[in-house]
Formats: sequence, structure tokens, C-alpha cells
Amino acid sequence: MKHTVRRFKSLKIGLKELEPFIRDGQHLQTGKPFSRFGDLRSREILANWLVCAVMFHVQPGDFYFTTDPTGGDGVICDGDSDATWPTEHVMVPELSDSGSPALEDRVLGQIALKVNKGGAAYAGGKTLIVFLNAGGGSAWHPNKVLRQLPCPLHFDTVWVVGLQHVVGGIYVYGVANLEPSMGGAPIFHIAISPDFESWTVQRVQ
Repeated sequence: MKHTVRRFKSLKIGLKELEPFIRDGQHLQTGKPFSRFGDLRSREILANWLVCAVMFHVQPGDFYFTTDPTGGDGVICDGDSDATWPTEHVMVPELSDSGSPALEDRVLGQIALKVNKGGAAYAGGKTLIVFLNAGGGSAWHPNKVLRQLPCPLHFDTVWVVGLQHVVGGIYVYGVANLEPSMGGAPIFHIAISPDFESWTVQRVQ
């Protein structure tokens, strides 16, 4: 049975649609779901966009994402191979308490919450994306988190995305893939131009 899903016509169009929510950082943390886009929140749409941008950089192809008719947080797709990656999302929120645990511990805590939510039945075959809305570019160590991932993880892989800094109107996001099979976490920076018309991706680790 085919399901009706929503998607942006291109990553470029998707970025322009995301512009007001990226500029309004508070919306990424507290904004309500969009009923016209499968009840996804702005941060979930942005996170899926960031992962697609990295996947295209690593292996150029027809990468895009859609809403998930089964109630998940979006499906990343490769139009060339017809491969799909259903996603679940979790957020590490911004906190005002300066005495909160280290970012690595907070990321691991949110990952553990999702892993323990339903075990393999819930996580099997899915990609977990962590939206890091805390730290404001503070240093954290993806490989340290990678070495402490729950076992069994159940999810196929884990991505962590978050804003690094804004300089001269350029928004720079960090994207890390916590993939045990790689032996180390690849880390990318995505620099979004001030007019939100283009972006560049650079692997930094």
C-alpha cells in the first residue's frame, strides 16, 4: 500500500523554508509541530536536512527526506537507489543552569532514553538523530560519546547535529556520525550562506 508523504522539491528550497526558524533559534527548541508537514517540528526538519546535505557531500546523489506516514520523525531517502532510512529524533535542550552535566553525558543520556523506550522493536532499522541545542558551540568529543554508546544500540546508526557558531551572517552547523563500524566519528561542518541560498560542507575529522 502506498502512503502519501510530503517533501521539499529540493534541498535548496527546503533551506529557504527553514530560514525563519533557523534565525529564530528559540523556535527550534519550543516550536510546535507543523501539521502540514507530518507533525514534524522545525528542529526535526532541520536535522534531516543537515544529514541529507552531508550524505550528498560524501556521495553525491538524489538525497531528500519525507514525512513518515507511520508516525516517525521523517524518512531520509536516496532517490538513486531507493534506499530509505526512517528516523527518530531526540533533543539535548538549552539549559540556563551552568552546573548541568557535561555535553557528552547529556547526549548519552538522551540516546539512552530513546534506546530504552522500546528496545529493538522500537529502534530496529531506524536512524537516531540527536539535535544538540545546548552548548552554543562549546567543545564536546564525538569519539568519547561513540565509545560509550549503549550496547545493544538497536538503532542502525546515530547522528548528532548542532549549531557551532554564527559569524558574518553565516550559520555553521556541526554534524557527527556516531557509527561504531567506522572506528571513529566522521565530523562535518555545514556553512549556510547569509542569504540562505547556498551552503558548503567540509569534513573536519
